[in-house]
Amino acid sequence: MNLTSNKPLESLNVFRFSGVQMRTFHITWFTFFVCFFGWFGLAPLMPAIRADLGLTKPEVGNTIIAAVSATILARLVIGKLCDSWGPRKTYTALLVLGSLPVMFVGLAHDYTTFLLFRLAIGVIGASFVITQFHTSIMFAPKIKGTANAVAGGWGNLGGGITQLAMPLIMAAIVGFGYTKPEAWRLAMIFPGVMMLIMAFVYYRFTKDTPSGNFDEIERSVVTGEKVSFWAACADIRVWALALAYACCFGMEITFDGVAALYFFDNFKMAETQAGFWAMLFGGMNIFARALGGIVADKVGNKYGMRGKGVLLAGMLVLEGAGIVLFAQAGSLPLAILSMITFALFLKMSNGSTYAIVPFVNPKAVGVISGVVGAGGNLGGMLMAFLFKSQSISYGQAFMYIGCIVAAVGALLFLVNFSKEVVVEPAEVELQTA
Repeated sequence: MNLTSNKPLESLNVFRFSGVQMRTFHITWFTFFVCFFGWFGLAPLMPAIRADLGLTKPEVGNTIIAAVSATILARLVIGKLCDSWGPRKTYTALLVLGSLPVMFVGLAHDYTTFLLFRLAIGVIGASFVITQFHTSIMFAPKIKGTANAVAGGWGNLGGGITQLAMPLIMAAIVGFGYTKPEAWRLAMIFPGVMMLIMAFVYYRFTKDTPSGNFDEIERSVVTGEKVSFWAACADIRVWALALAYACCFGMEITFDGVAALYFFDNFKMAETQAGFWAMLFGGMNIFARALGGIVADKVGNKYGMRGKGVLLAGMLVLEGAGIVLFAQAGSLPLAILSMITFALFLKMSNGSTYAIVPFVNPKAVGVISGVVGAGGNLGGMLMAFLFKSQSISYGQAFMYIGCIVAAVGALLFLVNFSKEVVVEPAEVELQTA
């Protein structure tokens, strides 16, 4: 295999860094990691923030909703920008703009301003669409699912690492003599600066495609003209995938937002301890999402897109069952065991979903990636409403979510994803201008 080729790669060797494809792959997943780190950097600090700002349970719930709701519209817009601007410019702009609310959230001194900052920070979640779009361009069809899943999973790992890293950063700042209200504010400067660094790296060292940037080449789609947003969304498979992603990724970002608080309140532990257990959930991304993509590719090679759909449906059913077990856990060991169980199937479902997305309509990968990604955030937003209710405990909220996820998984068995799917050696022909 020639890594200097201007064609998408047909294999993924994560230990290689040479060639525009692998260089872009590694920069893309790490940039997504940094975005996730900044997006959920406030979550493990919420016990200190809640005490500092005097937030009630409904107010905490509203901030969780704000963190995921802004991403819904942002992902739809970003999907279109990827198709027109290209992923390089789109990611750079998102990183620069997204770093501002992350660094300046420490200026919030009441519930309203904090809520607005949390809403602005939520736009960073659109980084996922760029990551999946860029990876899809760099790899050939037979390996897209695996490449997307590895990039997405390693990026999502930032949501787990931040659960422990941010409390440790805050504790270190306290060790220098600052109070907790001062420390959590200063701690958020760290992920903001990381985002600015990655904005420079992304613009300087990546390319939109294996052949070059969009403004340097002439792109022609083999299968014909690009379809419109509404034409792409007329396919029921797009909405089925959006619903599936609402149940897996939606639950992931919801759990990232409440996990530290849940362990802090239910098992009476310090912020760093709660952050450690919450980190285990995100830490599963180091392999579980990639595993979902790898298995989906293997199933797809043998049983086609129909097989990938059945695999996704089955994993969602198992995820739902695991969430129900977690909701009923009465001890820390049982809670950890059930959390790891449902996390495995949840993250595999994430990877499996985006092993299907690039093949639904090769002429509208950006649009469909954006719609499905937005579906994930919509699911997270709707789930977050359960956690702001005064009449529903966190345990009851998890129980309801688990039942819904399992039911959606069962319905997904009825969807045939193989309809009109054409897999060519490469969907996009790239020619130098």
